[in-house]
Amino acid sequence: MRQLIDLKIDYAFKLIFGKPGNEPILMAFLNAALKLPYDNQIKSVLLLNTELDKEYKDDKKSVLDIRAVTDEGIQVNIEIQLANRHDMDKRTLFYWAKMYTRQMREGMAYLELAKTITINILDFRYINQTRSYHSVFRLFEVEEGFELTEALEIHFMELPKLLVKWREGLVSPREDALVRWLFLLEGSENEEIYKILEEIAMKDPVLNQAIEEWEKSSDDPRIREIYWSRQKAILDEKAAIREAELRLREAIKEGKEEGKKENKLEVAQKMLNRGMDIQVISEIVGISEEEIKNLKR
Repeated sequence: MRQLIDLKIDYAFKLIFGKPGNEPILMAFLNAALKLPYDNQIKSVLLLNTELDKEYKDDKKSVLDIRAVTDEGIQVNIEIQLANRHDMDKRTLFYWAKMYTRQMREGMAYLELAKTITINILDFRYINQTRSYHSVFRLFEVEEGFELTEALEIHFMELPKLLVKWREGLVSPREDALVRWLFLLEGSENEEIYKILEEIAMKDPVLNQAIEEWEKSSDDPRIREIYWSRQKAILDEKAAIREAELRLREAIKEGKEEGKKENKLEVAQKMLNRGMDIQVISEIVGISEEEIKNLKR
């Protein structure tokens, strides 16, 4: 099997789904994710943040998400997360709110604000209340369950749950278009999945376009250099988060508040040394941003 870049790395994902010229791929994914009927599918999208290399070079800690607006004005944001930073709910609401309010212009009526959708693709289990790999959240009245507004829609797609469903024979990439597109993110590590996708692509021209673009990008030396650098940064952060979790567990076992505090400061210092963002450190370790800033002095 040829060596392909891992599409779970956000830089690689954006190369395929968020690059000008690949709009049909993004539309196919969105139509599958939103389960839109054939007569009401997205027919065009405008990509809003297309600068890949510049965006990455300016801030290697940034999340290379995909932002787009559909032909009906619907705002969409797609983001991939490899590690659970335990702030997904608040983080998602924050970025959804930024996208929603960014539409407002002087003299504009609130009625004109378009529906805003956030899609989170997760390489970890997140929602414990369900075995479903695809969870969709909107605003509903608590007692009677009717919807307040369709303006807010948040999706979580958990790849580990999807693979379990597939192994149990409960989902099929041949029958379900969303499964097919999410399987593309697993194809670099699973030869069986890659071969299934190749077979499907013989009858699916958009999937075939995605695979050809994927293979072409994987063979580009310049792209591979940026990809490996991006992968290292993401995996280093993932490892730092895991290390922080383990150290905090040790602190809890010690049972002394002073010991816990000292341990948290030690963990925070190590994360700072790795170049992690102060806000992220604060959320993971559980101490104030001011205390973390003091460590830098």
